[in-house]
Amino acid sequence: MDETNRFALMIDALTELAEEEQTHLTSPAPGLPTLHSVLADASPLPPEAIYLGFAEDGLPVLLNLYDPIPGPVLICGDQASGKTALLQMIARAVELLHIPSDVQSAIITQYPDEWKKFQGHQNTVGVYTTQENTTQELLQSLVTWAHNNKGDGQSILLLIDDLEVLTKLDPQTEQNLRWLFLRGPSRRVWPIVTINASRARNVEEWLNFFRTRLFGSMQETNDRRLVTGASADFPAQIVPGSQFAMREGNDWLKFWKPAIN
Repeated sequence: MDETNRFALMIDALTELAEEEQTHLTSPAPGLPTLHSVLADASPLPPEAIYLGFAEDGLPVLLNLYDPIPGPVLICGDQASGKTALLQMIARAVELLHIPSDVQSAIITQYPDEWKKFQGHQNTVGVYTTQENTTQELLQSLVTWAHNNKGDGQSILLLIDDLEVLTKLDPQTEQNLRWLFLRGPSRRVWPIVTINASRARNVEEWLNFFRTRLFGSMQETNDRRLVTGASADFPAQIVPGSQFAMREGNDWLKFWKPAIN
């Protein structure tokens, strides 16, 4: 069986599962391919590409680190929609696809235990807890590094799991964060940030920084309207924990997060 047919059969099965599941589903859909297998099938990928998942036709969804136009990336969805899992998959894909001198990840989270497997890896700058002073120092050091980086060489992914908490720190940290959102991608610092859809109103002023948004499942119409700018055409049947969607012009691209093995 060729790759196209294999992916088509898998997607048909997963779509049928989504239609059968109730709205309280919180675990990833079974049967998803592993990250290792998907990357093996997709290889070789461009060296400037960050892997985000695979579309319903099996093709990879990528972010070009050499093109700053998309800007920082927002991952938004309900609780248990898979936001943290997608962030972790992105970090794992960096480990599998890139050498540290090309791409590294810096991780900021309220729950460092969820990121223990990334501690000490060569592609990981570090795992930082939101309220620690080292987090403020990290952001300051990234601003300094970006000021000196003219867009050549290494890229840094700034993975922030829960934007709301980080925006409540001191004014200097807030200023550094704003600068990284505005200028970071043009200097090879790429913020990729999660926010709970039900809490997005608390950081509404920050949403304008994000032209590129990846959406997990969202049940409330008001939440969808706030983070997407529309609600009526939001894709139905997004599987919590496994599936996301992003706008492509006037259309929606739905894609899957492979399992981390």
